[in-house]
Amino acid sequence: GVQTCALPISIIDKMTATNYSTVAATISVNLVNLGGAAGSGNLIVKTKSLQPTETYTFPEIVGFALSSGQFISTLASAASSISIRASGREIS
Repeated sequence: GVQTCALPISIIDKMTATNYSTVAATISVNLVNLGGAAGSGNLIVKTKSLQPTETYTFPEIVGFALSSGQFISTLASAASSISIRASGREIS
C-alpha cells in the first residue's frame, strides 16, 4: 500500500500493522522520497513476521518526518492479510 504525504512536513506519531489471517505473514516498510521507488536504500523494516491476530507498533517508524511528496510504501507477503494504520501531525 502507499500513503502519500500531502502536507509541508508530517511527523509519524504511530503506525500499526495487524495480521488478520489465520497464518503468519510478513511486512516490509519503506519511506520513499519524491520521485523515488521502494528499494534497499529506503527500507526501514524488512520482512517483519506477524503471527495470526498479532499487532505490531513499528517503533522504527515513529518520529520520521515526511515532506510533501514523500510516502510510506508497504509490502505484505500475502494479499489482504495485513491491515495498516498510520497517524501523525503536520508541522508548518
